[in-house]
Amino acid sequence: MSPPLRLPSWTTVVPLLAILTLVLVLGRELGPILVGGLAVLLGAAVLSAVHHAEVVAHRVGEPYGSLVLAVAVTIIEVALIVTLMVSGGKEVATLARDTVFAALMITTNGIVGLSLLVASRRRGTAHFNSHGTGAALATALTLAVLSLVVPTFTSTPGPEFTGPQLVFAAVASLVLYLLFVSTQTKTHRHVFLPIDEGGEVLDEHHDDPPSARAAWTSLALLLVALVGVIGLAKVESPALEAGVRAAGLPHSFVGVLIAMLVLAPETLTAANAARRGATQVSLNLALGSAMASIGLTIPTIAVASIWLEGPLHLGLGALHMSLLAVTAVVAVLTVVPGRATRLQGGVHLVLLAAYVFLAANP
Repeated sequence: MSPPLRLPSWTTVVPLLAILTLVLVLGRELGPILVGGLAVLLGAAVLSAVHHAEVVAHRVGEPYGSLVLAVAVTIIEVALIVTLMVSGGKEVATLARDTVFAALMITTNGIVGLSLLVASRRRGTAHFNSHGTGAALATALTLAVLSLVVPTFTSTPGPEFTGPQLVFAAVASLVLYLLFVSTQTKTHRHVFLPIDEGGEVLDEHHDDPPSARAAWTSLALLLVALVGVIGLAKVESPALEAGVRAAGLPHSFVGVLIAMLVLAPETLTAANAARRGATQVSLNLALGSAMASIGLTIPTIAVASIWLEGPLHLGLGALHMSLLAVTAVVAVLTVVPGRATRLQGGVHLVLLAAYVFLAANP
């Protein structure tokens, strides 16, 4: 008697279905029913990406698992930014800045705040390694200031770099990011591992890790799912734009919504890690994504600007710089003790809420 036929799991089917659907709907007019169906598929693709990211992380261990998801999401996010910039339009000049800053605020306030809140609700206090988290935060803030604040104060008219200044910012961003990755994965890997209340490294998984074949399969499906998430988010963006216009919101708010969709896999993965007590994994994801978003986007945009026409506005306005300054101070005070309560998580989430509210009501 032959063994029963095993059907592929939904986490295998959904990424492939997302790509197939994306190919079929590209360039088509979408009705309300189709828009709703794509939204459901988008949510399923996000959940599938989270599953496969956790499989890969289980196989390779920390901090490599966090790095895989952060870099994968950011590479595809960068590709989306460049694609939209090539397509042109009056919003192209600020597209890179708006996208990167939205990702920065979502990661440093949204993912960090949610992770601390989830971890502290279960255990009273969330514990993490202040040395590794502090190094990640310092790198992320340095990248943010060099790429998003300095252009506002250069001698050029408008919040933009000159050619040589853009080259310097791109090289500095890439060097800092690569130096951090080397520190995180080689020279000081131990300070990025999850710890318990006594500072001992946690054994996250008591079961056997997945096989190499299963991990490679999940990595491939993770990339497929992420492409599906980004592609479906782009397809859904006209409907989002129409909804934003109908609500009387500024066009830049579309970037906030798309950034939330793009970062949904990392947010859910970080929350799951915090629920297990591995707060360090959550913070690795959040700050690693913030660094990757800047450290990979700015060099790519610098190269793309060779053939892209029009100005490239990277400098933030006064409102966003004030939010960035408060975020920096609060984040430092959160990280230095190496432990946090639900209060710190709540403060970060309120800062994200303030950013989203002011993006809707500038």
